[in-house]
Amino acid sequence: MLSLCRLYTTLLLIATSCLATAGAFRTVVIDAGHGGKDIGGNYDKVYEKHLALDTAKRVEYMLKKKGYSTKMTRTSDVFISLQKRASIGNRYSNSIFVSIHYNYTYRKAACGIETFYYTSRSKPLAKYVNEAVRSKTRAHNRGVKFARYYVIRNAKNPAILFEGGFLQNTSERRAVKKGSYRQKIAEGIVQGIEKYQYARKKGWAR
Repeated sequence: MLSLCRLYTTLLLIATSCLATAGAFRTVVIDAGHGGKDIGGNYDKVYEKHLALDTAKRVEYMLKKKGYSTKMTRTSDVFISLQKRASIGNRYSNSIFVSIHYNYTYRKAACGIETFYYTSRSKPLAKYVNEAVRSKTRAHNRGVKFARYYVIRNAKNPAILFEGGFLQNTSERRAVKKGSYRQKIAEGIVQGIEKYQYARKKGWAR
């Protein structure tokens, strides 16, 4: 009888442990927007493709230190198609997809950060990342929005597209050119991912 009780207790502990981590994800696919011939937004010789890659590398470095498995869609200034980016993200079933960009528009006064999602499953991740970056940078917050961008529309896992500021805006362009500011953005993205991970483990998000 004693051995049966011990077996039951062991099985209960295993089951409880599995439930506690059932919602956790292991891999973060980090997508540095644009690259190569696709320079993205640009103004006064400041190119989105360079800023996105630098920020993505900072995010990857911090996530690895925290024990996450990471995958970069690009690690250098090369062109990667939207289809390939989405395909890379979809290789990892237990993952999330974070696409990093910087913005541009003809309206010079436009400014701020914003985060896009496509599915309701991805919305919590977008909210956590957007709020964490806003808290770190104190940037104007344009909010969390639904969008149909290819890389998030074709993702099988939770996926977001983050915009870190407008390059045609003089003050934001000056800010994002600084490594210290891009570091704050990266720290915010990582903090948002960590909060989303916690919510997944608690069953507050899928």
